[in-house]
Amino acid sequence: MSLILRLLHPLPQTHTNTIPKLNSDNKQKFLPNLFSLAIAVTLTSPLPSHAIPSLNSQPPPTTLSTTPFSQSKNLQLGLENGKIRPCPSINPGCISTNPKSSSFDFPWTVPENSVDNAIQRLREAILETQKNVKFQPVEDTPDGQYLQAEVDGKFDRDVLEFLVKGDVVAFRCMAAKVTYIYPFTTAFGDSKGQEARLKQINDQLGWYAPSFDSME
Repeated sequence: MSLILRLLHPLPQTHTNTIPKLNSDNKQKFLPNLFSLAIAVTLTSPLPSHAIPSLNSQPPPTTLSTTPFSQSKNLQLGLENGKIRPCPSINPGCISTNPKSSSFDFPWTVPENSVDNAIQRLREAILETQKNVKFQPVEDTPDGQYLQAEVDGKFDRDVLEFLVKGDVVAFRCMAAKVTYIYPFTTAFGDSKGQEARLKQINDQLGWYAPSFDSME
């Protein structure tokens, strides 16, 4: 009986959904539409926050390399804490009365009869012994009178700095331009030329200039 009922009322057939195959005409219509849809979704979708650069954001700071050559372009002049500066380590063409200098010289002693006009005497001696002298105005400081002069040097211009306090004269004599010989990175020059210049000035003055030889 049940077999008869099955024959009279067959079970419903199940249908499987299949993707229709596109022929060449349908492909030509479908692909442009799909491409347009992709562009629209891309334009309307919000970007992730980390992908949007801030207008106020600053680039990361760069570390500037400091080389002896770059340092030689910015030689510091003037007094440092009321004293003559030492010679820069990157400038071999220098001599200073600052004890921190490798090229050290002793301060001069002004005779008693020249203490009142020591700066004027010093200016005159520089003019008598050096070429193309250019003076800066004398500065009266709590630590003494500071005199700066620029003169012709061996390679370029040299800078002379003097600090007169009472009967003591501290000084620094330095090449304003540090010369490097390619391809070496060591500065060229020595302090002998500066020693000779200072001796010329002091011989003109006749002031006492102690030295290591005189102390033996």
